[in-house]
Amino acid sequence: MTTLTLIGKPDCHLCDVASEIIDAVVAELPDAAAERIEVVEASIADDPALYELWWEKIPVVLIDGELHAHWRLSADRLKESLEAAVNEDALKKEPR
Repeated sequence: MTTLTLIGKPDCHLCDVASEIIDAVVAELPDAAAERIEVVEASIADDPALYELWWEKIPVVLIDGELHAHWRLSADRLKESLEAAVNEDALKKEPR
């Protein structure tokens, strides 16, 4: 399973845009790939540790805990990264 985390806060226009891009990109992926992606949203307003790390950079997108993007999110780059992450995850699960 690949985890995509969107870190933002309420009433953040760029966070709303990032969420829309994420929804659109995941919807465009083949079902087999989309089913392997878990989208998690977290708010810096609810978590002091997230606030401390990311308050200047929201929205922040992490893929499997690694920074993918902050401030602006590219749909094309996100799609490529998600496809690579899902394929890598699938390869790890194949029997050898």
